[in-house]
Amino acid sequence: MSALKTLLRGSGPASTRAVAAISHPEMASRRCFSTTPRALSSFYPNWEPDGPTVKTEIPGPKSREIIADLDKVFDTRSLNMLTDYSKSSGNYIADPDDNVLLDVYAQIASIPLGYNNPVLRKAAATDEVINGIINRPALGNFPPHDWADTLRSGILKAAPKGLNQVFTAMAGSDANETAYKAAFMWRRQRDRGGPHVDFTPEELASAMENKAPGSAPLSILSFRTGFHGRLFGTLSTTRSKPIHKIDIPAFNWPQATFPQLKYPLEEHAAENAAAEKAALEEVDHLIATHPESVCAVVVEPVQSEGGDNHASAGFFRGLRELTRKRGVLMIVDEVQTGVGATGRFWAHEHWDLPEPPDMVTFSKKAQAAGYYYRDPLLRPNKPYRQFNTWMGDPVRAHLFRAIVDEIERLDLVRHTAKVGDYLYGQLEGLAKKYPEEFKNLRGKGMGTFIAFDNPRRDEFLRKAKSFGLNIGGCGESAVRLRPMLVFEQKHADILLEVLEKIAKSW
Repeated sequence: MSALKTLLRGSGPASTRAVAAISHPEMASRRCFSTTPRALSSFYPNWEPDGPTVKTEIPGPKSREIIADLDKVFDTRSLNMLTDYSKSSGNYIADPDDNVLLDVYAQIASIPLGYNNPVLRKAAATDEVINGIINRPALGNFPPHDWADTLRSGILKAAPKGLNQVFTAMAGSDANETAYKAAFMWRRQRDRGGPHVDFTPEELASAMENKAPGSAPLSILSFRTGFHGRLFGTLSTTRSKPIHKIDIPAFNWPQATFPQLKYPLEEHAAENAAAEKAALEEVDHLIATHPESVCAVVVEPVQSEGGDNHASAGFFRGLRELTRKRGVLMIVDEVQTGVGATGRFWAHEHWDLPEPPDMVTFSKKAQAAGYYYRDPLLRPNKPYRQFNTWMGDPVRAHLFRAIVDEIERLDLVRHTAKVGDYLYGQLEGLAKKYPEEFKNLRGKGMGTFIAFDNPRRDEFLRKAKSFGLNIGGCGESAVRLRPMLVFEQKHADILLEVLEKIAKSW
């Protein structure tokens, strides 16, 4: 067992420094960021480089050779950057050619605490994680004896206010798909008169023919330009790009217009309020008239893949009130927005809702996945209705527990809000200086969840790599920032310097 733990911890100077950082006496007393100059210090000693290093074009000669070999056995057409994870650390991502880039894309917003985080490396070497890896429990049938404790000390410790139960899943698409299933079963259960009412013979027989009443004509309402995954059910609610949906059969489910806000917000207050009012009226109309009865409305706090589209807290409060009035569920898709990136642990905390959403889905920075809920009627009335072999992964639950504890210890949510405010203020200056390069700057008060539009977006992203920056895009022209929670002001300054270099280079 000790040999396996050593392997998990890694070997060589970098991992030695990382493990030493955990036991460093200064680490025990370090807590949160404040308004002091300490905001410029690193969270872990000797963890990451001082800045990016670009030695070759990207991809360089070694990377191109490896990619060519990989392409023989694996589709590489969506490849962003070939990565050497053994050399990546903190906020920096490395490749086989020894290029080291500041990473503000973070595996599509999925890395919470930086590459090769020493605390997570230590958590990965525990007996609990090793047992989960080599025994891989089928959680529905054979859950570990301590599964309740694992959930309560991690996933449920981080649960949104008012939600006290969880269904664990494998990925964001899976989390949303199972949430949709829960909504359908909840609705039909309500229609029958409650969980105690059994299925009729006609329902059981027609379900096997994919016909009503067993396969009822129900729907999930989503928003244009939204993204909720690539599985069959989630694809019917994904509206961001045709490439995700083309050739795939889909359900006839309704879509409403997500408010298309104009920026700067303070200059377009009346227009934006009218757009949000019209969107809510459209949702109300669709729920009332769509031929396939709407069971739930699913919405992202920020439409990420669809272009980083924002709406006001008032819009989401109106949506919550509307779903309650119409007797449908509200599912908040926090797969990308959750776990601290917006300056709140959950982005919907910004809305000050009169009551919690019915379900909140999560993945990405959690490193685990699933959906939270509170109503016991969202638990199906019979076993095996919401089920698969794995039903999530205890290993990921243990990692999320370590992530939550470290976020709490270092006060990283408040830190991210503070750094985000600084970064947004500096970007406002760049937008005034180069208005054509930083259009529609958005995300004020939303931590580091910031975006802007660029007319040459794809070329912008390519140039960024040549200057030592890995950054992502979404929608037609948006450049989105998705740094890690350990992103500091010193990293923001490097980012800003690179962005200005790109703006000057045209």
